[in-house]
Amino acid sequence: MSMFKSIEEITEKFKEKSYLIDRDVATVAYISVMMNKPILVEGPAGVGKTELGKVLASSQGLELIRLQCYEGLDEAKALYEWEYAKQLLYTQILKEKIGEVLADARTLSEAVDRIGTEEDAFFSTKFILPRPLLKSIMSEKQVVLLIDEIDKADPEFEAFLLEILSDFQVSIPEIGTIKANHIPQVILTSNNTRDMSDALKRRCLHLYMDFPPKEREEEIILLKVPGIPEKLADQVVRTVRAVREIDIKKLPSISETLDWAKALLLLNIKSLDGETIESTLNFILKYQSDIEMVKKNMKTILESPGILN
Repeated sequence: MSMFKSIEEITEKFKEKSYLIDRDVATVAYISVMMNKPILVEGPAGVGKTELGKVLASSQGLELIRLQCYEGLDEAKALYEWEYAKQLLYTQILKEKIGEVLADARTLSEAVDRIGTEEDAFFSTKFILPRPLLKSIMSEKQVVLLIDEIDKADPEFEAFLLEILSDFQVSIPEIGTIKANHIPQVILTSNNTRDMSDALKRRCLHLYMDFPPKEREEEIILLKVPGIPEKLADQVVRTVRAVREIDIKKLPSISETLDWAKALLLLNIKSLDGETIESTLNFILKYQSDIEMVKKNMKTILESPGILN
């Protein structure tokens, strides 16, 4: 059962975890929890999509189970695998007992039939290694299932995932159908590297998260980087926003903005100037080509309102 009683409460509980959300995000999160409906969170990398899932779990005291998607991810890696080595060891341990069961079997066919009646001893959940999807279904308590970067997985896996999210049950041929003890709260994230299917979107509530407005990003810095001067926080945000206007390979994310702010604080820098910005660009840019491009546009950046004055 969710701990959230209102949209306002979810906003406050998230803030207690140092995660600031606007009302539209809080509304979608609240409705998702109340309706047991997955959220598909789309948006550029580094805007807090993954963190949303983590905070949704921690703010309710629920376990977080994370499935990191990648190209080539298949059912075995996401759902379950048989522990064949464990089965073999089990068989060796019970070798004497198996001998007793088969002692008076007159034919090979009869022996096989007798083993067949005991197959539950060899094919049971004790020999299954649950991966994130099955683990979330088998959990004795409700969990938050974070399916991260679903756009990196193949469309075939997306179709398989849709089936799981529709019924929250899994059919294992040797065992039968395992139904969820508690329907997990599900968050899927996507960096928009490819379009998600209409079927998946219909199954989920949709939430688009973009880079926050200036005031919110500055509020995040002041919250996450204690002791930073307000003027420096303002300059950092204005500079990063100016950098995001340049045509570069990877725009600086919120996490990189925070890294830069923390580094500046450690360097005992009270105010930004052109030289300081150029010498610390590697904290917000991850490609040398991006650093060179920003340096070429430094004059324009420094002329942006509020950066140097």
